[in-house]
Amino acid sequence: MQVKINNKEVELKFGVKFVRELDKVAGLDVNGASFGMGLTKSIPALNTADPAVLADVIYSAASTNKAFRPSQDDVDDFIDDYDGDLEKLFDDVTKEMSAANAIKVALKNVQA
Repeated sequence: MQVKINNKEVELKFGVKFVRELDKVAGLDVNGASFGMGLTKSIPALNTADPAVLADVIYSAASTNKAFRPSQDDVDDFIDDYDGDLEKLFDDVTKEMSAANAIKVALKNVQA
């Protein structure tokens, strides 16, 4: 999946690196110990159209871009200024996540 942020095409990949990055951004941290859970926390929030979580997911999915990786602020601004159908963007991201081999089982289990 690709999105255009700051007039640059950004490829979003929902693999293992995405999960690791999402754990850093949105995971569970208790007294300095990381427990992951970024994906588990983010899926229900995406289903309720939480824009902050959508931004975290896009930011994390863009982590493998070598030419241009948008900052968290870039992604937040992208969501704030999005001129398309934001509900469709949520749907498209969720659909892409559902198709990703590394996370489709986890996504299915959380949605069950």
